[in-house]
Parts: sequence; structure tokens; C-alpha cells
Amino acid sequence: MYDAVIDEVDGRRIRIGREWFVDFASCNYLGFDLEPEIIAAIERELRRWGTHPSWSRLLGSPRLYPEIEQRLADLLGVSDTLVLPTITHIHMSAIPALVGTGQAFVDRSAHKTIFDGCRYAGGLGATVHRFAGLEQLHNLLRAAGGGRRLVCVDGVNSMTGNLPDLAELLSVCRGHGAVLYVDDAHGFGIVGERDVTETCDYGRRGNSIVRHLGECYDDLVLVGGFSKAYSALLAFIALPTDLKNYLKIAAPPYLYSGPSPVASLAGVLAGFEINDARGDMLRQHLHRLTARVLDHARNLGVATPNTSGIPIIEFPIVPGEDLTRVADELWTRGIYATLAAYPLVPRAEAGFRVQLTAAHTDRDIDALNAAIGALAVNGMLRVARPGPAGSGTRAGLSGAVRPGEPCRCTRSPAAPDRHRSG
Repeated sequence: MYDAVIDEVDGRRIRIGREWFVDFASCNYLGFDLEPEIIAAIERELRRWGTHPSWSRLLGSPRLYPEIEQRLADLLGVSDTLVLPTITHIHMSAIPALVGTGQAFVDRSAHKTIFDGCRYAGGLGATVHRFAGLEQLHNLLRAAGGGRRLVCVDGVNSMTGNLPDLAELLSVCRGHGAVLYVDDAHGFGIVGERDVTETCDYGRRGNSIVRHLGECYDDLVLVGGFSKAYSALLAFIALPTDLKNYLKIAAPPYLYSGPSPVASLAGVLAGFEINDARGDMLRQHLHRLTARVLDHARNLGVATPNTSGIPIIEFPIVPGEDLTRVADELWTRGIYATLAAYPLVPRAEAGFRVQLTAAHTDRDIDALNAAIGALAVNGMLRVARPGPAGSGTRAGLSGAVRPGEPCRCTRSPAAPDRHRSG
């Protein structure tokens, strides 16, 4: 299940050679890759703009760009946004610009691309520290000298599906004059603001963890992407307009890189419309499917680090178990998943990961749960440690503001002009 050539797609089923599988390796969380309205909208814009606007953004941007940036700012509740092709582009350009010759502090569990951006900033004169946990971060910041300080973390973790303690991170950062830089590639589009009309624990509108956890954008820069939930090659950084204008002259992807294809730009704009019309219904369906898998794992006594209910579910294998045997069982049962093998992960974390999407069906979940059951019966999956009464793999979204609670910050999340980043 590495480096495969996919020969055909039929919904969430894929054909590799002659074999058909249910695809649980895709991150198209809202199923927008298969949405007929989005596909039709893309075709219209292709006829208007052609396949690719080959100017760099410095030279010219199709009107699709400012339309996306304004719609996105309204959705997130921020003063401004800047879109570039990928999150990796943003990390490699925004992190060095934000930290300068100051100090960057990167969470040890953060995505490798964040660390790569910090390491590049280090080559330009910044000092880079890695930390594990709030206490170590506090100690490092307390010992740091003057200058800029940037703390870099994941939002929704790409392996565990869990959320960070954003309130505590912000408290530590603000106490030491640092800016918090959050990569929420896997949360944007899934989790969002809480209110009494929400249909599930993911909240409403999919406008990322900052709104979901009731925080504001003071001293916080949010990075996210459209390649997961919106199925489009595009990414964004939420930031104040003065910093956006600075990145326009300081960020190589804006100055030199080819832009995203028209299909991605048009797909994002059409995705906003679908999200407004029925995004919460899609998230409700996704939440229910995810709960089915997590409840099944809990009933089997199978371990997973997912305590959030987010549709990223990792299954560690028993220490010493051969991951090839696990992969063979999944393959035989027609389940295509993401393998986490040593040395890509530490030996103790070897296993496989599944991502659920709104395009999956209950029949797909039946097949996945049957495969998990077979692996458990054969003693291949790690057993969950006993917890207190009432605990289990399916837990609420930790730290989330409950419906009806006010935003934790002093500013109103309903007034974008009162929010700022950085």
C-alpha cells in the first residue's frame, strides 16, 4: 500500500490492477472531490480562465484569488488572509518572515513540514528549539533572550486526530511575548464554531480550531489548507493586512512560484457554497461514521490514540508484530489504508491509519469494522489500557467551547474587524 498506481475511482472505491478496495487513505473529508456541483462549477471557470493562470501572483492574480481570500476571511473571522499553493510553501516562507533572526520553538509532535520551515529559518539566522509539553515550552521561553519568538504547533494532529490545548498554549505564549503559529491542515473544514444549532460535536461551518475552541486571533497566526476537506490544491495563512503586504514582497511562493490551477481556485469557491448550504449535514454524517468505528474499537478493547472523534483514526499494532501481516489482512479484505511503518515512525508507533470522509457509506464502515475485528481476534492490534469508568476511545472534543458558551477571548468572534493575527 505504498506508491500504488490507482487505475479507477468509483465513489470511495478504488481499483488497483484488478483488485477493488474501499479507500480509507484519502483525506477528502467532506467528499468535495466527488461533488457534482463543484465539478460543474470548475468546468465553467475553466472555460472562462483556461486551465492555468501562469503568472506568479506578484505579476497578476485572477479575480478568483481575492474572492477566495475575502470569503475565507469572513468564514474564519479574521481581518485578512493570503492564499498560496501549499502549506509547505507557507511554512517555508512565512515562518522565516515571522521569526526573522529571533527564536522559533517547535513542538516535537508537529508535522515535519513545520520543522523544515523552522530549520530553514535557522539557516537565515533564527535559533530553533524543540519542546515536548507546556512545561518545557514555558522553561525555554523563560530562558530565551530578546527578539521575536514564534511557537509552532499542529492544530488537529495528522496522526492521532487530537486537538491541542490551545488556551494553555496561548496563555504561555502571551505570558512570554510570543506568537503562536498553528497548522490546522486537518481541522479546517471539519471542526468549527459552537452554538446551540450545531448538529454534532464538530460544531458548525468548519471554520477551524480557533473558533471551535473559543479563542481569538490575538497573538496567533493560523495556517490551513484546502487540499483535505475542500479537495483543492490551495492553502492559506490568516494574518493582519500589514503582514500580508509584507509577505507579498518577502515570500518566494508569492514572488516566483506558479499559482494553483484554475480547477482548484474554482473548486474552493464552489466549496464555500456547498459548505454554506449543507456543510453541517455532511459533517454530521462524517461524525456518525467516525463514531461507529471508534465505538467498535472500544467494544473490541482495541487501542487508538484518537480521543477526539475526529475522522483520523490510528491503530497501533502489537509490539513485535509484523506490519506486513497486518497489511496483507487489510488487502485481502479490500481495505486500503495508510501504513505507518518503521522508520517512517518509531517502532513503538508502527500501525496503520484510516481517514473517513462524508463520501463513505455505512457499508464501507461495515467492511472496515470487519477488518478491524479480524485483526483484533488474531492478536495483531494493541489492546487499550483500562481506564476509569465511562472512559473509552470515543471522547468529546477536548477543550472545546460548549454550545451557548461565550468565546474565551475578550473580543467577539462575530466581529471579524475586531480580530487580528500576529
